Amino acid sequence: MNRLSEAVRDRLASTRAEPTAGRLATAVRAEERLLGDREVLELADQLRAEFVGAGPLEPLLRSPHVTDVLVNGPDEVWVDAGAGLTRTTTRFPDEASLRRLAQRLTAAAGRRLDDASPYADARLPGGIRLHAVLPPIAPNGTCLSLRLPRRHAFTLDELVAAGTVPPAGAELLAALVAARAPFLITGGTGTGKTTLLSCLLSLADPAERLVMVEDSAELRPDHPHVVRLEARPPNVEGAGGVTLHDLVRQALRMRPDRLVVGEVRGPEVTVLLNALNTGHEGGCGTLHANAAADVPARLEALACAAGLSREAVHSQLAAALEIVVHLVRAPPNGTRRVAEICLLRRAPNGLVGVVPAVSFTSTAEAVLAPGATTLAARLNHLWNPE
Repeated sequence: MNRLSEAVRDRLASTRAEPTAGRLATAVRAEERLLGDREVLELADQLRAEFVGAGPLEPLLRSPHVTDVLVNGPDEVWVDAGAGLTRTTTRFPDEASLRRLAQRLTAAAGRRLDDASPYADARLPGGIRLHAVLPPIAPNGTCLSLRLPRRHAFTLDELVAAGTVPPAGAELLAALVAARAPFLITGGTGTGKTTLLSCLLSLADPAERLVMVEDSAELRPDHPHVVRLEARPPNVEGAGGVTLHDLVRQALRMRPDRLVVGEVRGPEVTVLLNALNTGHEGGCGTLHANAAADVPARLEALACAAGLSREAVHSQLAAALEIVVHLVRAPPNGTRRVAEICLLRRAPNGLVGVVPAVSFTSTAEAVLAPGATTLAARLNHLWNPE
């Protein structure tokens, strides 16, 4: 296959023709005259995947259930199809072919990947998030991490059926959106934060205007009035970059009924907190955190790094955000689920802390905590803790 691939590549390069299915089939026929039509078409399809697609990864990326494809060198490919990572039988012929794929995908996103720039983070056409690292930074071979966007927004009923949202929590989450309370969805990597946020935004009043700011466009709410703003990395000269911080400022001038930040992870947190303190109700976003109790400290670290004092951060936070919805991945199969819903409340010392309201066991049983009554009152009693 390597010999045929190189021969076809050279043939197409000599004519400077685009590798269409027809041209690839013609080139394969010219190199392998004894093959039948079926074999020619199969080989042409494989070569097209190698030249313009994702090579051996193409079937994995086409799977409707796969959310992540992880390549750890030419002989090790893993996928996550919703039940944790599993190793596949997919292999690359050699390190050189894997490196070529990584460089071609990165180039398609307008980024550079070579010995002088051995890693890249980019968004591919179609919304796939790409991260690539070349040897010798990755001593066991080129590493690729591909995160696929959701094909559609899950409904709340679908998330309940999948076990992500406990049945007892569905009414509570719907009330959270209806009451226009500002909230954050938190959790570790791959816990389903974006999936849940898309679902909840789909429940917003159709008359509302949702302005969404994202590093990479992943939110896909089923809603009639959505405005998307997407960050842009700088080009190879280091110019032309547009950050989340820039976009949040622009979003405030676009008359949002709900301001949504896909992932709060940098200085944009200061603009978001300020915006939610100026009458923008129902604002929301996601945040990486190991536990709900860690959220104030995490926001403090981000905002202090952006120049706010600790006292200013907690003052802004106390008035801007009210509720945290925390997700976990439950062992042993890595099922994503809502673990707890908490309130953010300011203590007498001036610092914001987390007050648990409702937690959910691994069997989806709701356990009420001291903050449940206060949460019900904040949600205008659209949810009954009893």
